[in-house]
Amino acid sequence: QVDFPTIQVTTQLPGGNPETISALVTAPLERQFGQIPSLTAMTSSSSFGISQVTLQFDLNRDIDGAAQDVQSAINAAKSVLPQNLPYPPVYSKVNPADTPIVTLAITSPSISLRNLSDLADTLLAQRLSEVSGVGRVTVQGGLKPAIRIQADLTRLAAYGISLEDVRAAISGANVNGPKGSLDGAQQSYMIAANDQIDTVHTYDDVVIAYRDGAPVKLRNIANVIEGLENQKVGGWYQGQPAVVIDIQRQPGANVIETVQRIQRELPRLQRAMPAGAKLTIVSDRTETIRASVRDVQFTLILAVALVVTVVLIFLRTIRATVIAGVALPLSIVATFGVMWFCGFSLDNLSLMALTIGTGFVVDDAIVMIENIVRHLEAGEDPLNAALRGAREIGFTVISLTVSLIAVFIPLLFMTGIVGRMFREFALTLTIAVVVSAIVSLTLTPMMCSRLLRHTEPHAGNRLTRAFTGLIDGTVALYHSSLEWVLRHQFATLVVTFATLVATIWLYIIIPKGFLPPQDTGLITAVTEAGQEISFSEMQQLQAKVVDAIRQDPDVTGVVSIAGVTTLNATPNAGRLTIALKPRDARKPFVSEVIRRLKDLVAPIPGIQVFFQPVQDIQIGTRLSRAQYQYTLVGTDTNEVMNWADQLAEKMQASPLLRDVASEVQARGLRTFINVDREKAGRLGISMQIVNDTLNDAFGQRQISTIYGQANQYRVVLEAAPEYQRDPSSLSKLYVPTSAATQPVPVSSTNNTTAAQAAQSAIPQVPISVIASFARTTAPLVVMHDEQFPAATISFNLAGEASLGDAVSAVKAAEREIGMPSSITGAFAGDAAEFSRSLAGEPWLILAAAITIYIVLGVLYESFI
Repeated sequence: QVDFPTIQVTTQLPGGNPETISALVTAPLERQFGQIPSLTAMTSSSSFGISQVTLQFDLNRDIDGAAQDVQSAINAAKSVLPQNLPYPPVYSKVNPADTPIVTLAITSPSISLRNLSDLADTLLAQRLSEVSGVGRVTVQGGLKPAIRIQADLTRLAAYGISLEDVRAAISGANVNGPKGSLDGAQQSYMIAANDQIDTVHTYDDVVIAYRDGAPVKLRNIANVIEGLENQKVGGWYQGQPAVVIDIQRQPGANVIETVQRIQRELPRLQRAMPAGAKLTIVSDRTETIRASVRDVQFTLILAVALVVTVVLIFLRTIRATVIAGVALPLSIVATFGVMWFCGFSLDNLSLMALTIGTGFVVDDAIVMIENIVRHLEAGEDPLNAALRGAREIGFTVISLTVSLIAVFIPLLFMTGIVGRMFREFALTLTIAVVVSAIVSLTLTPMMCSRLLRHTEPHAGNRLTRAFTGLIDGTVALYHSSLEWVLRHQFATLVVTFATLVATIWLYIIIPKGFLPPQDTGLITAVTEAGQEISFSEMQQLQAKVVDAIRQDPDVTGVVSIAGVTTLNATPNAGRLTIALKPRDARKPFVSEVIRRLKDLVAPIPGIQVFFQPVQDIQIGTRLSRAQYQYTLVGTDTNEVMNWADQLAEKMQASPLLRDVASEVQARGLRTFINVDREKAGRLGISMQIVNDTLNDAFGQRQISTIYGQANQYRVVLEAAPEYQRDPSSLSKLYVPTSAATQPVPVSSTNNTTAAQAAQSAIPQVPISVIASFARTTAPLVVMHDEQFPAATISFNLAGEASLGDAVSAVKAAEREIGMPSSITGAFAGDAAEFSRSLAGEPWLILAAAITIYIVLGVLYESFI
């Protein structure tokens, strides 16, 4: 496997804006995570109500041990984290930038999205999380069911009831705790009560306060509905509302085996689902991986067949061909055994190594057979010919083997992801060469002594004579050219030196890349609208994009996610997963499909769509709009964002780059409430009261929990939807004055406490009395890299441009804008690994040449 051990820590705080989340949640966690050993990279994003910190460890770090360190760091940070977190920080052993290995969609024409979400969270996600190799199961497009209390601000003001009164009353009315038991002389009784409320009707009847001796029930001041924890997220499949389940593997897990286990579990899950609910496999990453492995397997078999055929043509004897033919599969089979013992997997790289090694493997046997045949033709009996031939050629076989191994020794010392990728490749090839040498020195001479016989040369048929003449002519041509080279040694040395110089020159000028693009049959797309867009408008725009994409004949399925989730850091962004027809069922490569999709969505106003094909190897940890990333880091957030915008604008002018996009989202609309603290103080209104009231009204605040047998469900308090549309609604929000400063318990075993405390109206004033409102801008997401403010610019390669040229273009753009030393820039993900591997490549080539020289010098006892 070539995965960096990666862990993502997710923390939710509903209602928190990005700057609040960054200060209260992300920063305390980052300080603790920064002390974990073997941590190589730490990035974070803080957005509306959610903090995500991604930790990447050294390749040699055990991920389970790293997870224990992460949990210890979370525990150490709990004392400084907000006490009102609805859920504690949760870690997942997964790279968030990895495309899910399996994506499922649950749809139904008869079952509500709320019930489908409950089904996905309670049944499917729990079962699939237990599958070995699964790192995280994420339910997208629908969160847990919840009871939502939508308060009417006008009625609350008329009754003189504050939102904090409602919160306290609900918290006191819905409890679930131990009550003890009774134990008599002969019988015992458990004690239970109707303390927990789990239906809308029961919440409607909760008494919030008394006015003039009459109860004010929740139904009088609010609308209670069955909904979801977060109404501002949505998921669709093929344009229809759906619950989407993304399954990601944990780093190091075998993707084929993990998907096989998931597929065995799916029929049982389908049978457990209610009638009318349909479970669809949207994408399966292993389909293209299996096809690729099958292609390499076919190539290996074809290579073996071709090698045996060539051996037959040149040796011109069936018996000698059989001996070489036996040595070839025997060496490969023995290599499989050593690979299994070393824990290697049969993947594309190891199969490619065996394919390349097919020629190497048979070389030793051919050299041995040729020398033994020479002794047979001299008149020796088969046994003596085999013994003498093996004794004479044994050193040569060992020399060939050691020199071949010497080529791959430097690969074993390569670092980073490239070194990990080629380590198994180099070791597999080395094992095959060593095994072939052993077979050539043992089995091949034995078979020659038993099967080969001296035969008088004969003319053969016309085809044989023609081919013999061709070989003899080739040998004669080689003989004459060798004599010419020996007569013109100086000219030969000049040509050799010129060839060396030309090789170095070509190495410098040739375009350099990292990993070739793959066609995995999957495309991901990021949609981006204006930073001030509402969720409902974003839904409509994204639906238009999906409808346009589905018109393409090669598209088989589209999953659409909108809203702030683990995939989308900002509310103006959405994410699409586009499944294509299998590669053998469509003509165009994935890049051509993307070009067509861009043309289809281009006419849609108000939204941009960034497409990129899914790749099997994902190095970076950031979800971005393009394949390659360049990150700016500094100490001042505004300065970093400013220079990121300037650099992105300069990069857009480069002909080598396309799809350049800055991840900076700093122009979201914000209503700033400037509280007159002196006036508020005279009225006995604290900032805590103001903060709590605003959170109750607009933060989707989770104020109570309903405990079920299989899951837990939240009670969410908010202002009615008509009060959440624009800043003018703030003038209708009332805050309690000094009479409300008396402590009211949030939860109590006495369910009448809240009602008794509200026998008379508490004086309230509109928030506009103590505050003024201003329209400003604010970031939609706050990003950190190694605990410092950061901004990422993503880009793709234009046309035939190479990654090496693109890296140079980005560096040139940075120099041209004159970025100060207080801002540092560095490539991330694939581009960063490419830069590291490119820097070490010349030394690797030099080390291979020196190693071969030393090995040959030692073997032949001469360094000249």
